[in-house]
Formats: sequence, C-alpha cells, structure tokens
Amino acid sequence: MTSLTWTRRRRALGRFWAEFRKHKGGVIGLGILVVAVVMALIAPLFIDEGVTSVVSGVGKPWAPPGPGHLLGTDESGRSIIELIWWGSRTSLLIGFLAALLTVVIGTVIGIAAGHFRGLAGAVLMRVTDWFLVLPSTVTALVLAAMLGGSTTTIIIAIAITSWPSTTRLIRAQTLAVEARPYIERSKALGAGHWHIATRHVLPNVGPLLLASTTLEVASAIVTESTLAFLGASSNRTSWGSMLKGSYDWNAATNGAWWYILIPGLCIVAVVMAFTMFGRALEAVLNPRLRRAG
Repeated sequence: MTSLTWTRRRRALGRFWAEFRKHKGGVIGLGILVVAVVMALIAPLFIDEGVTSVVSGVGKPWAPPGPGHLLGTDESGRSIIELIWWGSRTSLLIGFLAALLTVVIGTVIGIAAGHFRGLAGAVLMRVTDWFLVLPSTVTALVLAAMLGGSTTTIIIAIAITSWPSTTRLIRAQTLAVEARPYIERSKALGAGHWHIATRHVLPNVGPLLLASTTLEVASAIVTESTLAFLGASSNRTSWGSMLKGSYDWNAATNGAWWYILIPGLCIVAVVMAFTMFGRALEAVLNPRLRRAG
C-alpha cells in the first residue's frame, strides 16, 4: 500500500473524527462503550468464573453496599460488583455476536432481494415480511427453548428474529445504488451478479451497515436480558440472569434494592451508549442526515 493511500486514509479518518466529535452524545456514548468493553476484556485478569458459583459467596446474604462489598451482596453472599463485572462479558459477547450474525443475514438477503428482481426478489421479501410480523420476543423464547440453553443458541435465536429489519434497510439502499448510471455501464461491460454485489453495492451500503450494527448490538443486549428474565438463559451469568435471580429470590421483598437496580442500570447505560453512538455514527456517515442537521 502506497504512502499516498495511507495519507488519504488518515485525512479521511481525520475528517470523520472532526465531524463525529460535534455530536456530544455520540462522544459520550463512545466513551462509555470503551470503558465497558475494556472492563469486560480485563475481567479475567482480576477475577474468574468461580465468582458466579453459589458456594463462592463469602459475605453476608443481602448485605447492603458498604466498605466490604461496594455494591452489596446477593442471596448467597456473592459480591454484586464481581457478578456485574463478570456478567458484562456474557451480555456484551451475546450482544456483539448476535448483532454481527443479524447484520450478515440481513445484508446477504437484502442485497439479493434488491439485486434480483422478479420472482426471486419477491419470494425473499415475502419471507422477510413473514418473519417481520412474528412476535420477536416470543419467537426467540421458543427457539431458545427448542435449541437448549447455551450462549450459541441464544445468539442464534436473537439473530433469527432480528434480521428482517436489516434486510429491508439494505434492500432499499441496494435499489437506490443499482439505479445509478454506472451500474448500467457495468452490466453493459459484462459485469456479473457477484461483481456488482461485492464491488459496487456492498461498498455503498457499508457505512449504513456500520451504523446499523451498533444499534443492533443495543437491541440484542435488551433481547438477551429479556430472554434471561423469562427463563431462556445462556447458562452463564449475565446482567439479564442477575435480574432473573433478583426476582426469583424476592430481592424487593428483602429490601435488596441494589440487586435489582444495579444490573438494570448497567443494561440501560450500555444500551443508551450504543444508541447514542449509533445515531451519531449514522448522522456522520449519511450525507442526507448531515445536511438535515
């Protein structure tokens, strides 16, 4: 790669950052996400999965936040701060991987539905519409129950119920791209379906995909928490499973507000951070939104 190419990319990145930092909410969201991801990554350096065992609790059950346990303890005397810290790994992992799988499925079907006109495109969109009208939470709950409780099955269940909205978004963008004159010239010069889809359509929908992915991560984290609360757990400690535990053990009745409030605040903070970051990213990458702002 030539130095000229690197110079152009650095300048493009500089222009992007200059535009992005105008969105204060996006910068705040990015900061929260960086902290959350870094903390999740370094968790194994300080604690291990043993902190989630019910026999690992060394504190007094339902101990309120204090010097010994900064965020209190649960019904087994386990430290809430350690459970939150370790649970962030599961919640963020499921959020990222489910969003990635959602975007991959939605992109492939969306580009195919927009590129292939006639019967093929119509069939793909009817299948998309059928999945779109299904109650996503109920469908994901049924799929998770059928496939069994594991991180992989929860990711698959979330992706299968989330891809239709991405498909419709990508299809609309694909139709807009393929209406441009240079696509007709490419076809006239003998370009095949694969060439047009990968060399012309995909690069043009890429910025939209990037912004969409960040919003899908937020949605996936909420869905995982909902499924865990309803009983479809990944069999690993997550923020959603902590809320489920607080309900099962009547934390509210025992006055253990920290057991309910802290996992809920973590979910809200990370989801809001992804949403703010995604909206700002979308505004920067979408020229129409930038002009509107």
